[in-house]
Amino acid sequence: MTDFDADETVAPLKPKAPRRTLTTDRILGATGVALACAAAFFPWYVFFNEEKFGVRVADWERTRDLPEGPGRNVFSVSPLAMVDKDDDGGGESTGTQVDPLITATVSKLGAEKPAGDEMPEAQPFPGRSGFRLLHVANGRALIEDSSGMFMVRVGSILPDNSRVATLEQRDGKWVIVTSTGEVYEND
Repeated sequence: MTDFDADETVAPLKPKAPRRTLTTDRILGATGVALACAAAFFPWYVFFNEEKFGVRVADWERTRDLPEGPGRNVFSVSPLAMVDKDDDGGGESTGTQVDPLITATVSKLGAEKPAGDEMPEAQPFPGRSGFRLLHVANGRALIEDSSGMFMVRVGSILPDNSRVATLEQRDGKWVIVTSTGEVYEND
């Protein structure tokens, strides 16, 4: 008996419905290619259209010269809060002067100090904080104080607010000579 001799007829196979996942894959692939192209060409667009993306320069018409003089221990937070001593007063007054920098400070210009309530100009530094030299290598020194370990080199600020003047080897031991003249030996 052959297949052609069967009593029952067999229905032909139905064609499969188009796969939805194939369409979704194509959409995701096209979206990825579009994003990659946008990421590749956007920097060039910014480069050729610099005026649209550049930094906007602040309006500098209300600036003034800072007063000449030696440096002070305490500086004002805002340069606009400092008095311009070489100004001859020939310019226009715009009413109340507003500090355009947000510094959360209030100007004390013109405020009078009450008599007898004078504070010293320079306050003393806190007590001397000690540190010890642990190791010296390659022009740098490892020091330790109560707050941790630090790597310093010539010119670095030390915990006692002095600077490293030199790193020297004396009698086979390394020492740090500070700007105040103190010598710290390796223990």
